[in-house]
Order: sequence, then structure tokens, then C-alpha cells
Amino acid sequence: MKSIFITGAGSGIGRAGAELFLRNGWRVGAVDRDADGLATLSGASARLWTDEVDVTDKAALAAALATFCEGNPGGRLDMMWNNAGIGQSGWFEDVPYDLAMKVVDINFRAVLAGAVEALPYLKKTPNSLMFTTSSSAATYGLPMSAVYSATKHAVKGLTEALSVEWSRHGIRVADVLPGFIDTGILVNTPNHSKGGATLTHKELEDELPKRGMMRIIPPSEVADAAWSAYHHPKRLHWYVPQGIRWIDRLKGISPEFVRGRIRKAIMSYDVAGSK
Repeated sequence: MKSIFITGAGSGIGRAGAELFLRNGWRVGAVDRDADGLATLSGASARLWTDEVDVTDKAALAAALATFCEGNPGGRLDMMWNNAGIGQSGWFEDVPYDLAMKVVDINFRAVLAGAVEALPYLKKTPNSLMFTTSSSAATYGLPMSAVYSATKHAVKGLTEALSVEWSRHGIRVADVLPGFIDTGILVNTPNHSKGGATLTHKELEDELPKRGMMRIIPPSEVADAAWSAYHHPKRLHWYVPQGIRWIDRLKGISPEFVRGRIRKAIMSYDVAGSK
């Protein structure tokens, strides 16, 4: 039986991933600081293991991984999915520094901790994969979410570096770069340039296009990308939807052109997050 450990699995993308891998016969370790979210997953399958964990607590994350992997044959781990993430929105100077650092702690430092702690188990497992949720905000810096975007660029860079380094251990490394995914981060992220206001789901639907790469997408599509990533031997970056790949391509040709397009777009769409 294959196994996967998912952070931020109490809701959104992580929850969709846990449900998908469970349906496909995997043993799933699901952790989140949201105990209520995890509780609604509990009992879904004898193959589900859950624990309330703050991913910024490296020792707690290490203990959870150890306990979960002890229940796997040979202490193996087929896939580590660093998924937990948060956002803070607003012009850079309007976002309180301590809240910006929470974004750094959860979106990047916890990914580093997850990589460090999962490595021994991944090394034991043939064809293992470390997978991380990056963002479309890692294709070009996202205005109004500068620190969030920076952390996702860092995740993308870490993915690329470790995909080379860890190949000597037989470990694959990949990430997913989602666009506007229908999760709580879209409506719960406060805009500090608007007094901490958040968007309703309807306001978000009214502001975003109904078609194209910037449309709202269900989290199940990101879960599908994670499933495909495990079964695809070479692909490094997974874009959801696939059209987001063009931002990366255009930026490689002319970052100035992309900057100009984003300047225009930011006048039309004032949103709280990118995932």
C-alpha cells in the first residue's frame, strides 16, 4: 500500500488531495491546525491517519511524520505533499510586518521543515516524490500579495534545486502552481489596504472572468495534478489550469511585457489571493 503525508489537509486543496488518494487506495496522513476540519475526514477510511499540527512547529511536524511512517511497511513514505499555506493582501507597506512573517513561516519555512523531516522516509522508498503547493503567483510577482508571491517563488526555486540534488537519492521533486482555486484563502484573506476587508464568494465571482486561466477552479483539479505528478516520471512544474504556463514562458522572453500587462490588470481585478 502506498502512502502520502499532506499538510493543510483540513480544507481546500489538501482536503481534496486526501480524499482523492484515499479513493485510490493509499494510506493518507492528514495534518492541519484546524482540528474541526480534520474531524470531518476522520472515519472516512481505516487508511486515514490525522493529527492536529501547526506546521511552523518543526518538532511537532517531525513527530507526526515519524508516527505516521511507523505505520507504513518499512517506515516508507511514497509522497510528501507540503501544501499548507496562508495569505495576506494589500499594498506592501500596508501589511503589518508580523503578519507578513507569518506568511513566510507557513508558506516557506514550514516547507523547508517538511523537506528536512520527510527526507529520511523518502530515501527509503523507491520512486518517492516530494510535492509542494506553489502558486501562479510564482510565475510573476503578484501585486497586493508581494510577500505571499515571494514565498511561492521561493518554493518554486527550492523545487528546482532539490529536483537536481535529490535525484542522487532516487527522490523526485515537483510542485503545482494553481491559479484562482475555490478555497478559503480567496475569501478569507484580509486586504490591509481596505481596512482588513475580505471578499464574499459572489464578489469574487463578479470580479474574476468566467473563462480562461484566471477563472475560479475547484480544488479537485489541483488534487488531480498531484495524482498525475506522482505517476509522471519527469514533469517538474504542474500548472492548474495549464494556461498559466504561458505567464512563465512570456516572462522568460520579456518580464517587462508581463509587468505592463499586470499593471493594467491590477486596475481591473482587486483580489485577496491567488490560490
